Amino acid sequence: MAFPKVRMRERRKDELTRIKHCETSGVSAGDLIMPIFVKEGIAVKREIGSMPGIYQWPLKDVAAEARKARDLGLGGIILFGIPVYKDSLGSSAYNEGGIVQKAIYDIKKKAPGIRVIADVCLCEYTSHGHCGIVKRSPGHKVTRSPDYYIDNDETIKVLAKIALSYAEAGVDFVAPSAMMDGQVKAIKEALIKNGYTKTKIMAYSAKYASSFYGPFRDAAESPPQFGDRKTYQMDYHNSYEAILEARLDIEEGADMIMVKPALGYTDIIYRMKKELDFPLASYSVSGEYSMIKAAALKGYIDERKTVLEVLTGFKRAGADKIITYHAMEVALWLKNNPSTKAQD
Repeated sequence: MAFPKVRMRERRKDELTRIKHCETSGVSAGDLIMPIFVKEGIAVKREIGSMPGIYQWPLKDVAAEARKARDLGLGGIILFGIPVYKDSLGSSAYNEGGIVQKAIYDIKKKAPGIRVIADVCLCEYTSHGHCGIVKRSPGHKVTRSPDYYIDNDETIKVLAKIALSYAEAGVDFVAPSAMMDGQVKAIKEALIKNGYTKTKIMAYSAKYASSFYGPFRDAAESPPQFGDRKTYQMDYHNSYEAILEARLDIEEGADMIMVKPALGYTDIIYRMKKELDFPLASYSVSGEYSMIKAAALKGYIDERKTVLEVLTGFKRAGADKIITYHAMEVALWLKNNPSTKAQD
């Protein structure tokens, strides 16, 4: 019997050979960004029932958590705020004494050296839970019926105010996630006009209307009180649309673009990186985290191996940075065992 000229298994016969032929470098702590929820009006941290190991943090503890992230070598943290007061306009979001503004200031003062990103949206701050300013359709009241719409142009004005207030507090990146047309341009103009030319923008360019966000809505206390978000978040059937969205954000002044979620969207990550060749983040969302956690707690999978495999997949697809709720755990795994790889 004639053997094949190329014997691919020779590339996998032992660990040293596999390392030699490895095409994607392993995930590092610096690749990862940790989401942190900071809640106004609480004195002790509260675990999120649908996200084991993830907490709503009181303001007094946020800087210490940021220091842990810094000392583990993470690429940054991204802040989400939960205010005490909510109204239809989300006014707490741009209050200079708001929960995220205070957190940014505290972190910058007590945990210097960590990159601080702040999500720019309205869903956590509005009484209706939508990401923008809700208006009633002509002749109708805003109810639990479809007789409403999100006013895009009014919303981007508010998003710009939020971003500016974060810049004033000292944030490094603002991350607009409302998926409103022109949001990056409005924010960029506001930052430049007020002298914050060094504040960068990480745009949620391809944020899909996904079922994977459920646990986040528990954490951020932000489920929509009526309707859904399909008129502004992307249809998950679409791919080319993601490229169009990202191109617009780049043209409007984004410094980094993002794909969210990540696990079912590695084709989007790959295509965006290949076609646009621009700094790219992927957001491995709450539902992805919770599924892995639940399966690991049941003993169905090895959590460490599974997480590293999944994160390596995002990096292999083209993600430069990965936002993940596993960030702190992964950084600890890597610190305790620097040679850790997904294939272990």
